[in-house]
Amino acid sequence: MQKRLYDNKHLNKLIVVHKPMFRSSNSYLNQIKRKYRNKKAGFSGTLDPFACGCLIVAFGQYSKLFQFLKKTPKTYRAVIWLGTTSESLDIENIISIKDEKKLDEKQIEQEIKNLVGVHEYYPPKFSAKKIDGKRAYEMAREGKDVKMKKSSMQIFDTKFISYNHPFITFESTVSEGSYIRSLAQILLESLDAKGTLSYLNRLNEGMFFYENEKELNPLEYLDMEENIYSGEKSYFENGKKISLDFLEKKEEGIYIVKFEEFFSIIQILDNEVKYLLNKVNL
Repeated sequence: MQKRLYDNKHLNKLIVVHKPMFRSSNSYLNQIKRKYRNKKAGFSGTLDPFACGCLIVAFGQYSKLFQFLKKTPKTYRAVIWLGTTSESLDIENIISIKDEKKLDEKQIEQEIKNLVGVHEYYPPKFSAKKIDGKRAYEMAREGKDVKMKKSSMQIFDTKFISYNHPFITFESTVSEGSYIRSLAQILLESLDAKGTLSYLNRLNEGMFFYENEKELNPLEYLDMEENIYSGEKSYFENGKKISLDFLEKKEEGIYIVKFEEFFSIIQILDNEVKYLLNKVNL
């Protein structure tokens, strides 16, 4: 019995790791799985191989929680290398490096401020976007013609960090599905300059920051209201149908129901209660 309790405790885990540059997110996840000796794990929000930074990793049952976590908006620190052109809009597929004219720092600051808002753009063909079930970058590396669909991204905040020619450093806080490589090209267009990203670091995903792989309590990061259940706990333990009469909140929505040793995520829809995720051990 003791062994089972020990295994349960260590099976479910939520952490933030720092993915290094020039590693795919999948490859780094495999390393993390070996480190924690746990094969059942997943991550949220793929980082491109050349990018580094915050990657949310969940083990065991917690790997089913990603869609419910407070993980937006996301903040990135980026460096643009002026005069450099690249097929992938980063330093992985450089085509040429040329001298670029010096820019006015005040203009750079202003144009970085002007990025706040909604932008329509084409995601880079060297990206993790899926086309017919295959990653775009896999097709691009095979030399296939990749047709990207137009997307939109919202920029909530930006910050000018420095300009040391030929490098511009800035930060941006963005919506889910944003591509900073594309945002950098929008900025460069406004500056009438050419360049590519030479560095990209995801500083946070919503409430998630890298803190030396500190173990996190998922209850603090779930993006939903709590509902109080007044019936028998055994109904949740055995996955039995829950009556709306025993729930404090009866409005339609997604809720968390907490117990001492586990929690469940339910949905109220059309006066019916449905389990979205039941009996996740704490």
